[in-house]
Amino acid sequence: MINIEESWKRVLEDEFTQPYMDELRNFLQLRRDQGASIYPPTKLWFNAFNTTPFDKVKVVILGQDPYHGAGQAHGLSFSVPAEIKKRPPSLNNIYSELKSDLSIVNSSNTLTSWAEQGVLLLNSVLTVEAREAGSHQNRGWEHFTDKVIEKLNSEKKHLVFILWGSYAQKKGRHIDHKLHRVISSPHPSPLSAYRGFFGSRPFSKTNQYLTDHEIKQIEWQL
Repeated sequence: MINIEESWKRVLEDEFTQPYMDELRNFLQLRRDQGASIYPPTKLWFNAFNTTPFDKVKVVILGQDPYHGAGQAHGLSFSVPAEIKKRPPSLNNIYSELKSDLSIVNSSNTLTSWAEQGVLLLNSVLTVEAREAGSHQNRGWEHFTDKVIEKLNSEKKHLVFILWGSYAQKKGRHIDHKLHRVISSPHPSPLSAYRGFFGSRPFSKTNQYLTDHEIKQIEWQL
């Protein structure tokens, strides 16, 4: 049984019966049987969906794969659980831009509050193996999250899609810019943040768009 929130189950029901999903399930079971450590824990694979119902989505921040360090991944892109004290470098840069953009300083490293307000923190791939970045790419998750984006694009309006880096921008290439606001910039990774992520002001741009369409702003302060 897939543990996913009811409004998401309604729009994604057909995906769970597709052949690629059976192949994905078999792959994940095989890797577990072979002793692989898979992150996040199984109960958190759909945490982004369970925390941000389809009916409540206002903003989508698209990541790539979960963090692959022990205890870091909890199913929300760029976020780590509250008990993780060491901030990942990309999240550190996100917070630096937030401070520059809106003069907000956050001390918590978990973004659950954002998700609860309607920010879908979606990774393209929902699982990864310990210390093996990208280890579950091209196994089926990308098909599933493509469908997620397609449903959001076609069944909702006035969403903000925040696409950081070329991977996210390619994945979001079919988003209808007439129906939604797309904010693109380089990735917040230390390898690319200085190429245009810093100074991109995604948080104020998001709230301005929401206000323009009479939608409650996101409180970015954690």
